[in-house]
Amino acid sequence: MTKQALIIGAGAGLSACVARALKQDGYEIGLAARTLSKAEALTKEVDGASFTCDVSQPQDVAKLFHDFEAARGAPDVVVFNPSYRARGPLAELDPAEVLKALEVTAYGGFLVGQEAVKRMLPKGSGAILFTGASASVKGYAQSAPFAMGKFALRGLAQSMARELHPQGIHIAHFVIDGGISSADRPNPEGEPDKFLDPDAIAQTYMAVLKQHRSAWSWEIELRPWVENF
Repeated sequence: MTKQALIIGAGAGLSACVARALKQDGYEIGLAARTLSKAEALTKEVDGASFTCDVSQPQDVAKLFHDFEAARGAPDVVVFNPSYRARGPLAELDPAEVLKALEVTAYGGFLVGQEAVKRMLPKGSGAILFTGASASVKGYAQSAPFAMGKFALRGLAQSMARELHPQGIHIAHFVIDGGISSADRPNPEGEPDKFLDPDAIAQTYMAVLKQHRSAWSWEIELRPWVENF
């Protein structure tokens, strides 16, 4: 039976590289995004299925998993990649924007994780991979909402790992500690490794996914060798 992967927060960056790596490994791919146009080209490239989903809305997340299961069956792998940032001095932050950051980054992770677990527990297998950031472990100035959301997502992943690893479900959180290169943000001339290569990150996701259960990682930190600690 073909393995099924659902990538949530799909776009042209890291999630696209993860989708290609999973496709190459034999998975059928489902891609979910708040705006379908963000995943349109990638859907065609990986011969996947696309779904609309606002991860901050319980009904959207429940519908996503229902529709995916109806079309492809229960997912074997779920990748959670959405986040939302609100920047600025603490005294000037819009509370509504702060709430949105928490709803997308943290509450959305819970909703997705819960729906995925409901479908993986009967099988006693599966993997849920959460994308974190430098802000998962370091709160930067004028970036409190992002740190709040990413810290919470990390805590969720750690709690889920301790509960669900004994039940056969692999939970992993990836601290992407540095900027990711892209067409819009290439490495500066003379600094070829300033930013993380998204394909290299995707290969790390695949390596963790293939770990033997006797030595599962719940968290991996990835950083360019030139990054300051």
